Amino acid sequence: MTEIHENLQKQRRGLNRVFHALGYSLQGLKAGMLEPAFRQEAFLAVFLLPLSFVVGSNWVEISLLSGSVIFVLIVELLNTGLESAIDRVGPQWHDLSKRCKDLGSAAVLLSILLCMGIWLAALFVRLPPYFG
Repeated sequence: MTEIHENLQKQRRGLNRVFHALGYSLQGLKAGMLEPAFRQEAFLAVFLLPLSFVVGSNWVEISLLSGSVIFVLIVELLNTGLESAIDRVGPQWHDLSKRCKDLGSAAVLLSILLCMGIWLAALFVRLPPYFG
């Protein structure tokens, strides 16, 4: 039987808590990089984030473009967390486990569609002078 340990993070205060929370967040990003879907989206983000400064003409446009890319990464990490929690419960097939995973996948799809819509709208407005 595994021993249950107390969560020391709950006892930490101030900068010590922030420092440890940062470490946990970096571990989460590292774990995300082990997931193929997150790796692909992170690879695209490496190109799209700098490009948002070229395509966007003001801080609002740049924020929407870059924010939509980061939003996809956030939703993918949350979906991966859901899937990991479901997998921890057990490998057996269950209607509720499937539903949870399907809902997480749908959230990722919607975030990608939102990102694509924002980028296509920005490019549609920005590119006509180059083709006219």
